[in-house]
Amino acid sequence: MTTPTRTVLRLHRLLPALLTLALAATATACASTDDRPKVVVTTNILGDITREIVGDEADVTVLMKPNADPHSFGLSAVQAAELERADLVVFNGLGLEENVLRHVDAARESGVATFEAGKAVNPLTFQAHADGGPEEEAGQPDPHFWTDPDRVRKTAGLIADQVIENVDGVNPKRIRANTGRYDERLADLTTWMEKSFDRIPDRKRALVTNHHVFGYLADRFGFRVIGAVIPSGTTLASPSSSDLRSLTEAMREAEVRTVFADSSQPKRLAEVLRTELGGRVRVVALHSESLTDKGEGAGTYLQMMRANTTTMTDGLIGN
Repeated sequence: MTTPTRTVLRLHRLLPALLTLALAATATACASTDDRPKVVVTTNILGDITREIVGDEADVTVLMKPNADPHSFGLSAVQAAELERADLVVFNGLGLEENVLRHVDAARESGVATFEAGKAVNPLTFQAHADGGPEEEAGQPDPHFWTDPDRVRKTAGLIADQVIENVDGVNPKRIRANTGRYDERLADLTTWMEKSFDRIPDRKRALVTNHHVFGYLADRFGFRVIGAVIPSGTTLASPSSSDLRSLTEAMREAEVRTVFADSSQPKRLAEVLRTELGGRVRVVALHSESLTDKGEGAGTYLQMMRANTTTMTDGLIGN
C-alpha cells in the first residue's frame, strides 16, 4: 500500500520533468503561433477586404478599431511593434492615416514589405468646389478611393499579388480563388449601386458632406459635389465662418437641403447649417470612413456600401 509520504516523494521527483514538458509545450505553441504568416492592415475597411483575400492562409491583424476616424486614430507601442513583425503591411496611404504613417515608414525601413493601396489605383485629386475648398489640398491625391467599388476590385487583386509575393507559406491557388469569389461580389455591388442611384433625378444628384470624402463615388456614379462643412479632405481641419457662409450660399443655389455626415464624427458642425439655412436642412449619417462592429449595419465593406447607397438614395430623392 502506498503511503501519503511516498506519494509526495514521487511527485517531488517528477516535478522537474513535468515542468520541462510544460515549458516545452508552451515554447512549441508560441513557436507555432509566431510561425504563422502575418499581414497587418492599418484601416478597418482595408482590413475587411484583405481578410476576404487571405482567408485562413495567414493571420490578418487590423489596427484601426470599428467606428474610429482614420485621420486621427493612433497606435499603442504593442501595435507599432506588430508592424515590424509582419510579413506584409497593407495601408491606405495618400496621407489618410495621419498618425500611423510614420510607423509604416519605420516598418518599411526595417525590411517589412508594405503596400500603399491608394497610390496603386490611379488616385483622383481633390478639386476646388463651390464652398471654396479644399483650397490647400486642391490638386493633391484624394485618399478615399474605397467609395468607388471598381477601384476596390483593382485593390483586391493587387493585395492578392502582394500576399503571394511577400507572405511565405500561403497557398497561391487559394488566394486566387478567394480573390475571384470576392471580385464577383464586388461586381454585383457595382451593378446594384448603379441601379439604386438611377432612381435619383439628375437635378438632385448633388452631395454635401461633413468633409470631402465622396469624390470617387461622385466621379464613378455621376454626382456633383457641392461642398463640405469642413472644406478639407481630413476631419482634423476646422471650418471658418466664411467657409460656412460659402457653403450655405452654394447649397441655396443648388437647392440642396441634405447634408451627409460620417457616423463616426460628431454632427455639431453639420447642425450649424440648420441655423444658417433656417432649419430646413436634414443631417443624415453615413458610414463613410470606418466600418462598424459586426451587427451594427456596416460590419463589412459590402454592407457599408449597400447601407450608404440606400441612405444616400432615400435622402436625395426626398431632398
